[in-house]
Amino acid sequence: MNHGRASEDPLVRRFLEHLRSERNASAYTASGYLQDLGQFAAFAWGAESSPPFAWKAVTPENARSFLMAYAKGGAKPATTRRKLSSLRAFFRHLVREGDVMANPFGALRGPRLAKALPKILSAADAVRLLEAPQRALDALVKSGRKPSPATTYAHLADAALFEALYSTGCRISEATSLTWRDVDLDGGTALVFGKGAKERLCILGRKAVEALRRLRSIAAAAFPDVGANGGDHVFLGVRGNQLTPRDAQRRMKKWLAEAGLPSDLTPHKLRHSFATHLLDAGADLRSVQEMLGHASMATTQIYTHVSVERLKDEYRRTHPRA
Repeated sequence: MNHGRASEDPLVRRFLEHLRSERNASAYTASGYLQDLGQFAAFAWGAESSPPFAWKAVTPENARSFLMAYAKGGAKPATTRRKLSSLRAFFRHLVREGDVMANPFGALRGPRLAKALPKILSAADAVRLLEAPQRALDALVKSGRKPSPATTYAHLADAALFEALYSTGCRISEATSLTWRDVDLDGGTALVFGKGAKERLCILGRKAVEALRRLRSIAAAAFPDVGANGGDHVFLGVRGNQLTPRDAQRRMKKWLAEAGLPSDLTPHKLRHSFATHLLDAGADLRSVQEMLGHASMATTQIYTHVSVERLKDEYRRTHPRA
């Protein structure tokens, strides 16, 4: 069965509509749920089966067998847990709507996850990355070759994007969605729309404000058909359209190489670095939680473990009796 056929099932369609309308789920999130439901349908009723599916007939034994099959097939614990979460949420919805009597996934527990600490940049490495685009632009000017407005914009956009990410702790999707309407350069703040369409106010540091001012000053010359009006996106791609997270990741690879940093670092590592560096310097955990837009403090607490591990490393390196 093509996993996409699960979307033809009436109960699945109602669940996906519930995700979009009541839980503000993104298209990407809804697609993930649909894939997991389709995989379960193929497992339970065969690859050639057609909707509507017999969701009422699913037992806890069926549910357990499905998860065990994926675990034994070499799926990572995180993948198995995601499938459990998807199917548990789907059946919870069916129970609430009166379509089934019980949730066969309700009592199951997923495999334990190894606690992986976020990879971060040191403060010095973060500065090297943030300054790489401007250094390259300065070198281009010094060489006597006058860069075009588009080339100048590309360098300034990358510099401003990295500064904004490190200054605010934003997710890359939040940063690339920013419009000039959302940014108050005089006040040093940016209004960010995070997960679940939740708004939060982020702080722009002095360096970030300076980089954004430089960027805005060149935008109209680089893209005369777009301009730099209040409603335009802050970060533009090569054609003057909104910069995508994928484009931003590709451009970051270039500057990582330029700065001599590992190529596996991503824009999200600047978010991790933002949180860890704040906590290292004594910031309050609750404040960092609000800055990151975490719904639960438990999510933020992982950065305290990063800080402790860094302290341990420093202790082992420097203490004579370590």
